Amino acid sequence: MSALITLSNVSLDTVYKDMVTQAQQEITLQQIMAHLDSIRKDMVILEKSEFANLRAENEKMKIELDQVKQQLMTETGKIRADSKLDINLERSRVTDMFTDQERKLMEATTEFHKKDANTNSIISEISNKIDTEIASLKTLMESNKLDTIRYLAASVFTCLAIALGFYRFWK
Repeated sequence: MSALITLSNVSLDTVYKDMVTQAQQEITLQQIMAHLDSIRKDMVILEKSEFANLRAENEKMKIELDQVKQQLMTETGKIRADSKLDINLERSRVTDMFTDQERKLMEATTEFHKKDANTNSIISEISNKIDTEIASLKTLMESNKLDTIRYLAASVFTCLAIALGFYRFWK
């Protein structure tokens, strides 16, 4: 029995050691609640300061974004203006080049027609000279032919006269 009482006392002492009184529990609860309130206040302050920092950073980013947007719009406008200027310059250069080529073509065509007309007139003159020379040669040939026939006839008659003269002389 005494062992059972000793065992129960030891067991109860062990259980009492792990237990707290209600007053101690309320004090501990008050300390924990005060600590939680302090943490909540710190969290609210931290949250407000973080929120204010985030808001300030957000505003700063918005301002930077607007500046970048303005720079982008300015650069885009410059590039667009430069491109339009380049296109217009290129268009006028091509138009000038086309006009110049057209003028050169017209000059070449005119020169070609002049040279063609000149060549045709020279060919006509040469053709007329050739025709004149041919006619002249034909006339000369006919004249020579008639002279040759005349000399031939005269030679034949002369030979015939000489032959008749010899024939008479020997007969």
